[in-house]
Amino acid sequence: MKSRAGIAGHPIHPMLVPFPIALWIFSLASDFIYLFGFGGPVWKDIALYTIVAGVGGGLAAAVPGYLDYRAITEPLTAKIAERHMIINVSLVLLFSINVLLRLSTGPHAIAPVVLSVVGVAGLAISGWLGGELVYVKGVGVQDQQLSSKAPSKQRAA
Repeated sequence: MKSRAGIAGHPIHPMLVPFPIALWIFSLASDFIYLFGFGGPVWKDIALYTIVAGVGGGLAAAVPGYLDYRAITEPLTAKIAERHMIINVSLVLLFSINVLLRLSTGPHAIAPVVLSVVGVAGLAISGWLGGELVYVKGVGVQDQQLSSKAPSKQRAA
């Protein structure tokens, strides 16, 4: 199934999802750097900024992801895509709450770090489902027969 949201035949959603994934994982790494004494308070700030940027990236990736979701007609594939979408929307909400918690608590608060751990675990589950959609169900993958229609060469007799 070819992606509805693409540029020059390339789906947009998988171009955008690495940003929130990397940013949210790095925010957790930044928290650990601070908590285990490998760096100063700047690492808590870095964690906050990367979470905010990850929320923005997650929202940007959601738009083409939703357009692709709406194009799915096979029921089992649609169910997997729906779970993937629900988890991702929940992660954007979880990390948004994480930002608010960080802004209202001190640098030694553990609750935001716990939310980040839960969020990164959710990313793993969502990533598994996204992989299932692409690599098993072929969502966002152009049909090879359509893409390999090259003019045939005829030999002169």
